[in-house]
Amino acid sequence: MNVKFAFNLVAAEGIDPARSISAYLSAQAELIWGTAASIIIFAVIFKFAGPMVKKAMAARTAAVEQELNDSAAAKTTALAEANDIRQAAGDIDAERQRLIADADAQAEALLDEGRARLEVEVAELNARADADIISASGRVSDEMRGEIARLANAATERTLAAGVIDDATQQQLIEAFIQNVGQNVSQKMGATS
Repeated sequence: MNVKFAFNLVAAEGIDPARSISAYLSAQAELIWGTAASIIIFAVIFKFAGPMVKKAMAARTAAVEQELNDSAAAKTTALAEANDIRQAAGDIDAERQRLIADADAQAEALLDEGRARLEVEVAELNARADADIISASGRVSDEMRGEIARLANAATERTLAAGVIDDATQQQLIEAFIQNVGQNVSQKMGATS
């Protein structure tokens, strides 16, 4: 029933609101019975709904505590990870310096190895060139001696054909000529090397 309608009805009929609405119960009895009924209802609610409310509140408290514990653990983990990241950043700088130092050392070792190899190759080339020069000078000297002997032989034959020189003079001329040419060749070879 509408409250406004009830007040209008009470006012229209001329009923005193301080008096009881019920015809059978007085205002005091209504107060006693209403209080008793309220107490019974509250006791029943307290008895049956109270444990459920306590249980719900305990579950809510446990959930909040769990969330607080989880957040504290997450905060600790995050701080540890941040510390690890800061430490790793320092390690990265140290690692970069170490890698640069290793690269410099390897480059220096390669340069030293290349220089040593070049020095060995240059020494081998010089030795081979010296051997080639000695071999060439020996061949030239042999060829010159052979050519001189051939020319001396030809000159001797012409001279003998002309009958001008005897055998002893011929032998002396050949020996002197060979010695003279040999000295000239040795001097030329000494000047070229």
